Amino acid sequence: MSTHENILSALRNAVVSFRADDCRAAAFKALELGMDPRDAILDGLAVGMEKVGVLYDTSVYFVPEVLLSADALYAGLEILHPHMKKTAYLPKATLIIGSIQGDVHDIGKNLVKVMCDAAGWEIHDLGYDVPLDRFVEKQIEVDADIIAMSAMMTTTMMGMKKLISMLRENHLDCLTMVGGAPVNQDIADLFGADGYADSAEKVVPLGIKMIQRSQRMRKNRRNA
Repeated sequence: MSTHENILSALRNAVVSFRADDCRAAAFKALELGMDPRDAILDGLAVGMEKVGVLYDTSVYFVPEVLLSADALYAGLEILHPHMKKTAYLPKATLIIGSIQGDVHDIGKNLVKVMCDAAGWEIHDLGYDVPLDRFVEKQIEVDADIIAMSAMMTTTMMGMKKLISMLRENHLDCLTMVGGAPVNQDIADLFGADGYADSAEKVVPLGIKMIQRSQRMRKNRRNA
């Protein structure tokens, strides 16, 4: 196994076994060896958190274990995130992001935020358990290109559909992106979302495509 893979494995294992100190040590080692922080986050920390999600879904882990794993993940993220280079050549965008009302899970949302920050996007993070009206109010305030909403429970994801309807009822011209464990492409289509991402690393490329498609549609409407 290569040194690169050893570090990734150490990051994953530290998250799964909620060892924050080991996670910090592995993160520092990744930087010391010149590893791309993006790889360490996505292929190390994020993969470890995905394993935690499986353990939770199969009732091996419960909420306390998930929270301890999250602490380890954030310990590594705190080391790696400042070293991620801004991707200046990507199109600029403004993003509103938050976990939907009733949902207190924000780990996936925070990983998405890291990716968008590295892309140089302007981010307005509303946090977790965000009232639907708060998304609408923030959109009126900042006129974001995309509103990205996350849900980790089937009981809360229906708020996404309601929020998308509220945005349209208020004639707010923004794109909507959804994600989270219970969400898939079929559900995104049913809710009327403009985009769906099943992992943090896909959000920025998807967002760029969404914005470019929206700009073409607006141009075509003006020229019609």
